Amino acid sequence: MVAVSNYHRMSPPEYLDWEAQQPLKYEYFKGEVVAMTGGTIPHNDLAVNLTTLLKNHLRGKGCKVQMADAKVEIAAAEAYHYPDVMVTCDERDRRARMVIRYPCLIVEVLSPGTEAVDRGKKFQNYRQLETLKEYALVSAEEMLIEVFRRNETGVWELYVYKEGDEVTWESVGLSCPIELIYEEVILGGFEE
Repeated sequence: MVAVSNYHRMSPPEYLDWEAQQPLKYEYFKGEVVAMTGGTIPHNDLAVNLTTLLKNHLRGKGCKVQMADAKVEIAAAEAYHYPDVMVTCDERDRRARMVIRYPCLIVEVLSPGTEAVDRGKKFQNYRQLETLKEYALVSAEEMLIEVFRRNETGVWELYVYKEGDEVTWESVGLSCPIELIYEEVILGGFEE
């Protein structure tokens, strides 16, 4: 998704009340809100493919797979973000209606307008979630997935997957060929 800054300053409760009345989705970081606008077809295709794989794999296992309309709260960072895909297997999120607070996996599909924020500020915020085990960045320009995985000592390690690789999502016990995630996705530039 492409973010467009709006410069509204408000508290987290004010943001939640205000956003519930807006026609657009807005992310929040320390008093500032940012409008979220539409992405590309390849961006959407990648999110749908990954969501479908995760949902089918996790069916009946007590986990929830969420897509772009579900926001995650990072209380320690005073932030709310809308990941492209996320999974929570935490009982505390089972009846969530407004926000997910305990995800184990978050995925962002990269676009030129959001890549720097997804790699920088968002990853910095997401790392503050104690339950988060993996953060993935999926390229919409080439067959490339970067998975950051928290090890036993709390250090984030990078695993890079390319064409022909088997992608491993340890947080949810799933391995699959990268080609399944990129199935029927037109890679390349962002022209119409």
